[in-house]
Amino acid sequence: MAFQPIIDLNAGGIWGYEALVRGTNGEGAGAVLSAVTESNRYKFDQACRVKAIGLAGRSLDRGSTSKLSINFMPNAVYEPTACIRASLAAARKSSFDPKRLMFEFTENEKVEDTDHLENIISSYRKMGFTTALDDFGAGYAGLGLLARFQPDLIKLDMELIRGIHQSEARRIIISGVVEIARALGITVLAEGVEDEGEVLALRGAGVALFQGYHFARPEIETFRSFQELSRLHIAA
Repeated sequence: MAFQPIIDLNAGGIWGYEALVRGTNGEGAGAVLSAVTESNRYKFDQACRVKAIGLAGRSLDRGSTSKLSINFMPNAVYEPTACIRASLAAARKSSFDPKRLMFEFTENEKVEDTDHLENIISSYRKMGFTTALDDFGAGYAGLGLLARFQPDLIKLDMELIRGIHQSEARRIIISGVVEIARALGITVLAEGVEDEGEVLALRGAGVALFQGYHFARPEIETFRSFQELSRLHIAA
């Protein structure tokens, strides 16, 4: 697993880390996910969760409040309570507070059963986990899903924010999304941020949480602190 920091520029610190799957020889997520099939999807989903939580429990400061964000495949979860058992067991084994877990869904995966997804989100929130709608504004993750369920957080897709400082249309759209999210009590995170111009435009629209190469690239089994990022002159 590789981990990429999520930066809170208002607080001046690390808000969390997203766990990203990598191959044993450094292959990217696309190569790994291409090998996931109907027959191994559930085991793969569970193995990723357990691996990420175990690494976080061993590496992150026990007094930290930073979240661990884990992508999950809605179509791999057959029953939320049963599917979360291995994750909770991994958290206990590594002394990681499960309340610090955030689960992201869609990754552009079409949800075959929206009632099922609604049940997953509702169940996870009742268990105290943070829920997030990933890739908002791309693929299947849009206003339709947001109208159906209100997660704790939405992640603006990188294609929506790319070049926002040079596009009035993108700024208007993002400002509108931020206002909608605020009215619904949802936090907004911008992912895939690559330069300072995008950061400034997004901050002007009211975004505080950031993730992307402008701040830090994903690193295998590494959790960079905000102080390290600042020393490397990566943080804005």
